[in-house]
Amino acid sequence: MPKTLTDWIRESSRILVFTGAGISTPSGIPAFRGAGGIWTTRQPVYYQDFMDREESRMEYWNYKLEMWEEHGDAQPNIIHEAIVRLEQAGKVEMVVTQNVDGLHRAAGTSEDLLVEVHGTGTLVECQTCGHREPPQPSFDFFKRERKCPLCECGGYLKPATISFGQSLREADLKRAFAATESCDLVIALGSTLSVSPANAIPM
Repeated sequence: MPKTLTDWIRESSRILVFTGAGISTPSGIPAFRGAGGIWTTRQPVYYQDFMDREESRMEYWNYKLEMWEEHGDAQPNIIHEAIVRLEQAGKVEMVVTQNVDGLHRAAGTSEDLLVEVHGTGTLVECQTCGHREPPQPSFDFFKRERKCPLCECGGYLKPATISFGQSLREADLKRAFAATESCDLVIALGSTLSVSPANAIPM
């Protein structure tokens, strides 16, 4: 008789859970790819354009403000909660997510077991000094002043997500790939596995 997912989970003790946008659509957050995905109606702002052009920074912040107002209060769903229960049962080696919505963290996934390979939208980050802080003051400033927020050091503030053309964090990739060497089961959920290099992790 073929093994079920339940059988695999029962027999495993070091599970690598890899997640993509599909696990957050039940929380009301749209996916980026596929039918109705964000990138079917909007062009992404590339990182170098963000750094070089005020027009691109305005476009980027307009998009991020729109997403924040529509989905900033999204809550974890049963999928995020089930992953936390696997962790509580001592089954999880690492949770690696392509998502930037912060819902794994909100659900209770331990920070030392979580790798957000594409960053997080729950913080803003200075592109000069690296300072991080909650995003609400920056969104309030942008909405009120119609100017892109700056860090106290004068650097550009940007949600701490990885933009197109921006390098992934080497430390995050190392943690994720280290988990692939020690896990005994990989469960991939809600991802098309089409975005490189993140798609190499579960493979």
